[in-house]
Parts: sequence; C-alpha cells; structure tokens
Amino acid sequence: MGVKPKPVVAREIASRDVDEALAYFLAEGSPRAAFGFIDALEKAYGRLSRYPKAGSSRYASELNLPGLRHWPLKGYPYVVFYVERDDHIDVWRVLHGQRDIPTWMQETEGF
Repeated sequence: MGVKPKPVVAREIASRDVDEALAYFLAEGSPRAAFGFIDALEKAYGRLSRYPKAGSSRYASELNLPGLRHWPLKGYPYVVFYVERDDHIDVWRVLHGQRDIPTWMQETEGF
C-alpha cells in the first residue's frame, strides 16, 4: 500500500531562495553545481512528499514555530524549511546552512 505522497508547494520566498542559490552557482561559473543543486532539491522534495516527518524539528521550539521541520540537501550546504499541512508540504525557505537561520526565518511571511 504505502504512503500517499503529498504535493510539495514552495512559497514565493522559498522560490526566490532557490533562484538566488542558482544565480550564485552560475556566477561562480559552475553550471554543474547549479544542476546538481536542482537535482538535490528535487530529491529532497520527493522524500519530504513521501515522508514529511523525516525532517528535524529542532528549530520549531527555538523559533517558536510549531510544526516547522528542516531537511538538509545532500551534497549542498542548504536546508529546506517546511511545515506539513493536511493536503501538502508547505516549503517556507531554502537557506544556506551558514546563515543566521532565526533572522532569515523572521522574513518569512505568514508565521
């Protein structure tokens, strides 16, 4: 039987995060890294679609955001922040792991 996957829906700000990461890789002259980033992101979204509880909830209490989880991108220093909803996975941000996560998350609309 298995688990019915939920659609992954990225918020506009999360899509901008992805665009900025891709622009960085391309500016650095590394289209291979940009394509790899997209591949890693698609794999992460696929996993979260099937196993939404797989991500860590470490930041949920730190940021006082119940339900917030995060999942690292394999091979990249980026982290997907998301909340499982009844009918989809709500991707809030895709941030570089070295960023000041609490500050960056405060910029997310709809807390």
